[in-house]
Amino acid sequence: MSAIKFNHKTGNYLEVAGANIYYEVAENIGKPTLLFLHGGMGNIADYNPIVSFFADDYQIVGIDSRGHGRSTLGTEKLTYKRLQSDVEAIINHLQLNDVNIIGFSDGGVIAYRLALSDKVSIRKIVTIGATCNQSCPDNNEKFFAGVTHEDYITGFKDNFDLYEQLNPQPDSDKFIKCIEGMWFDKSENGYPNIDTSTINIPTLIVRGNDDMDALEDYVEMIPKMPIQFFSMFHLRGTRQLL
Repeated sequence: MSAIKFNHKTGNYLEVAGANIYYEVAENIGKPTLLFLHGGMGNIADYNPIVSFFADDYQIVGIDSRGHGRSTLGTEKLTYKRLQSDVEAIINHLQLNDVNIIGFSDGGVIAYRLALSDKVSIRKIVTIGATCNQSCPDNNEKFFAGVTHEDYITGFKDNFDLYEQLNPQPDSDKFIKCIEGMWFDKSENGYPNIDTSTINIPTLIVRGNDDMDALEDYVEMIPKMPIQFFSMFHLRGTRQLL
C-alpha cells in the first residue's frame, strides 16, 4: 500500500470564474482516476485516513472546494452548481476520462450532479452522508436553526483552524454565510432540480446510523434510480456534527 496523503503543499491552482481552485494529483500511470470531493467546511486532508488504501490501484485527485482549504472564494455565489462547474473545469484541465468519485456530504451532492451531467465522463460514484431531494434545504434550515457562527467554529474547530492556516483569503464569517446560503438554496442551483432517476452509472450510497439525514430520505431515493446500478450501505458511525 502506497503511503499517500493530501498535504496542501504539492498541488496546483486553476483559475475558474474568478476563484483559484486548489487541487492535488498523485499520478499512477495507466490506472483509472479516483477523485475525492470533501464535505462542507472541510478540505481534501479529511480523506487522509483512507486515501492510501486506493493509491496502488488509482491515480488520486483531490480538490479543495471553492472557498475551502487553499481555494479562494471568488465573487460568484456559492452553490452546488458552481462547485460542480469548478470540478468539471479541473477534470477538463487535467484531461481526465472515466473518473470515479468518492464524495462526502456536500461532495456527495456534487457527485450526484456530475453523474447527471454530460460535460465530463464519470464512471462510478460513491456518496457518503449525502441525500438528494427537494426536502434537503428545509431539513437543513431546521437542523441548523439557532446555530451561531461561533457554534460552527467550535463544532468544526480542526477544520477552521486549518482553514485559517491555509486559505489565502480567510474570512470565517463570510465563509459560513456562503455555506449556509448553499445549504438552504431552494433553486435549481442546489438540490431540487436533481432528478436521480436519470443517473445511469453504478452508484454506492453510504449512510451512517447517526447521520443528520433520516434513513427514509435515503430509502426514498431507491425507486428513483435504475435499480440495476444502485446499492445502499448502512454504516455504523458517521460524520461528526456540531
